[in-house]
Amino acid sequence: MARVALVSGGTRGIGAAISESPPATPDPSAAPLPEAAPAKAIPTPEAFDRALHAVAAQFTGGLSPAAVSLAFADWLLHLATSPGKQMALAADALQTASRFAQQLMQPATLFQPWRLASPPPGDRRFSATDWTLAPFNLTAQAFLLGEKWWQTATDVRGVSHENAAITAFALRQWLDTVAPTNFAATNPEVIRKTFETGGANFVSGFHHWLTDFRSLLTGGRVDDGDRFVVGKDVAGAKGKVVFHNRLIELIQYAPTTSTVRPESVLIVPAWIMKYYVLDLSPNNSLVNYLTGQGFTVFMVSWRNPTSDDRDLSLEDYRELGVEAALSAVQTVVPGHAVHAAGYCLGGTLLAIAAAAMPPERRARVRTLTLLAAQTDFTEAGELTLFINESQLSFIEDMMWERGVLDAQQMAGAFQMLRSNDLIWSHVVRDYLLGERAPPNDLMAWNADATRMPFRMHADYLRKLFLNNDLAEGRYVANGRPVALSDLHAPMFVVGTERDHVAPWRSTHKIHFLADADITFVLASGGHNAGIVAPPGDSGRQYKIMRKKIDGPYIGPEDWVRIAPAVEGSWWPAWSEFLAAQSGPPAAPPAFPQVRSGEAPLVDAPGVYVRQR
Repeated sequence: MARVALVSGGTRGIGAAISESPPATPDPSAAPLPEAAPAKAIPTPEAFDRALHAVAAQFTGGLSPAAVSLAFADWLLHLATSPGKQMALAADALQTASRFAQQLMQPATLFQPWRLASPPPGDRRFSATDWTLAPFNLTAQAFLLGEKWWQTATDVRGVSHENAAITAFALRQWLDTVAPTNFAATNPEVIRKTFETGGANFVSGFHHWLTDFRSLLTGGRVDDGDRFVVGKDVAGAKGKVVFHNRLIELIQYAPTTSTVRPESVLIVPAWIMKYYVLDLSPNNSLVNYLTGQGFTVFMVSWRNPTSDDRDLSLEDYRELGVEAALSAVQTVVPGHAVHAAGYCLGGTLLAIAAAAMPPERRARVRTLTLLAAQTDFTEAGELTLFINESQLSFIEDMMWERGVLDAQQMAGAFQMLRSNDLIWSHVVRDYLLGERAPPNDLMAWNADATRMPFRMHADYLRKLFLNNDLAEGRYVANGRPVALSDLHAPMFVVGTERDHVAPWRSTHKIHFLADADITFVLASGGHNAGIVAPPGDSGRQYKIMRKKIDGPYIGPEDWVRIAPAVEGSWWPAWSEFLAAQSGPPAAPPAFPQVRSGEAPLVDAPGVYVRQR
């Protein structure tokens, strides 16, 4: 009942609300809302346990000690009862040590770098030329040999797949910490820099560390993100906020061409991030690109939730977010279908919302575009390491007291997935080499993080990640189970090659879930950089192939082998797809008229994007 009250009070009727606009600063009186439902009372012993776990989470980075301990116990017990595996590991260690000793005794004139072990593809830690020098190369090879041995040691027959993955992940975190690249005495790049600068690199590094430490203590941004001002340097596309409720602002962007396609593009970004990852600096703005191609673009800007929003559910996000935005768009541009696009979690929610619609409303969605968005979570990458009953209970206890999951806690989990690239490379560059990468628009956006409500995040993790309810037909929306096979609109789906958040093989699963014509794109880059891929950027490429609605299913390994490769950005391919599904260009729609006595429409980027 609380959720229904939120929806009815939050939207206040799409037709009337479309002419409303939020004030210059958040003003609760502008849109009266019912009070959030009080937190469910819990027994005192359980409350004590939750509080204890919340305190422990501050020291474990949100990882459940019980989950990690159980994983290691599973591995150690199976290893202890596998004498054959122990003997194989011992023999491997002795053989490796013998080979390394022989290499160590070779005369310098016969030394060959990377003879025993070489960095795997994608490992850039030892890419500098100085790492081929004998003493440093031997140190690197010793580390890589040890890393390989530990990987073999974690592969023990009988250990559950989940526990084996957790054990391997935890050991990799430890190995990444002790890598020779992370220490001044064993990193030749740092030694060279020290001689060249007379030690000034350590002075600069200490200054960088102090700056970051102060930012951390004050809750400010790490790095100079203030060089990119929201509404000026980023999120600068011209437009108006044409609708708002408790959860979203809807931005309608001004046309940049004399005529536009009659079908508008509605973009639903993830609420884990500020929307302007798709409207960065002008040259990196997907919004600018689409308006330049003759489309009317609408964008959802999510409100940054606080503890008062703890009981907002995933269903509230569907109704107050996607459903409300779609109704608002169709009020501004009546009589025309909509091209709906969702990024990351926004794409998952869009797929849920579209499948949950009654057929007559679903017909108003001309096409569906999913950008790095998962609908089946059985192969969701290393994020699944954080998704089991023990871990989820720990996360829920961590969120319970505050009512939200803080941005820093989410960022820590994502950083651990790529600790070499996102943690240790920065430690070496910023603090040991004393260098700072110049800030860019994507870095500024990445530092502008958001929170997530307790109930919604618990719903998302349990129903989608843990139980995979959406793909298996158990997810309930609007009072009935959702079936992705009800999706029949043509789809454009993008995965990225190095995505650690939504692995492309996971996004590819939409092929056997939706009953639709699907154009699938595999773009170079990662979860963010692969999507923010404007034409003109060098080194861009993608693979693309269409599966007709009645065509045979092609698995991901075969798909990547036979799909044709194209140089450049995938954005033009998407524009061509949208244009092919659109009517002939006509005059652009006007912004909604404001009635006499009402506040004028607020300029983009609106109010919610500036909330901290």
